[in-house]
Amino acid sequence: MTLTAPPPRSATTTRHLGRPPLVLLVPAVLAATLLVLPLVTLVLDTPWGTFWSELRSEPVRRALALSALTSGLTVVVCVALGTPLAWLLARVEFRGRGLLRAAVAVPLVLPPVVAGVALVTALGRNGVVGSLLRETTGLTVPFTTAAVVVAHVFVSMPFYVLSVEGALRTAGERYDVVAATLGATRWTTFRRVTLPLALPGLVAGAVLAWARSLGEFGATITFAGNFPGTTQTMPSLIYTTLQADPAAARTLSMILLVVSIGVLAGLRHRWLRPL
Repeated sequence: MTLTAPPPRSATTTRHLGRPPLVLLVPAVLAATLLVLPLVTLVLDTPWGTFWSELRSEPVRRALALSALTSGLTVVVCVALGTPLAWLLARVEFRGRGLLRAAVAVPLVLPPVVAGVALVTALGRNGVVGSLLRETTGLTVPFTTAAVVVAHVFVSMPFYVLSVEGALRTAGERYDVVAATLGATRWTTFRRVTLPLALPGLVAGAVLAWARSLGEFGATITFAGNFPGTTQTMPSLIYTTLQADPAAARTLSMILLVVSIGVLAGLRHRWLRPL
């Protein structure tokens, strides 16, 4: 199936439609200003003379490395666990499916600190699961690098699951039925038919999960703490620095912004544009 893009708008078309009504234009300009102005002021107020020295400093390199590691692991976990969950929600009819979908979406609206408290309640040393884990294996999750990944997965997974579920629903089941008619097992159909059709949703969901993970702060600092080299990601380092040196915090914020834009631009060139 070939999709054709709509023809470009011409000046004649715009002239016939008339000028945009002020009732739409003014709110649009205000919305754009609200989104762009803070970034512009951050760029203008950043002490660029210290950019490279801050980037090469040991605390920043440690925090950047930890952010890269934890956000990468978060995407891996979201893809490995979230893809089957999205398929279940999109393809299988069962009682309680609506309730499960609502539960998956809850972290989207949950305040990050509340998410951190919920994780402590479940996986803390005296938590429902955490105490059992400590008694049986001697392991504890809070205030470790693993806790950072767990917190990031908790807040990022809904972005991935809902994106993939939407892609699966859009793709429909007709090709799955054709594959089954030709003798393909459900696993073969999932691997050879369903996943390729839903690939744009998988890529978009993975990018959203990565971006959410990279910027996560509230749940992380509540559940994992803010220990350099172990749980201190870039957002945590920026928060700590802001209390003592606002100018340095602006530089660190710009470093994270540049890294984020660079990675997203690379992903768009390699993956998102063809899709």
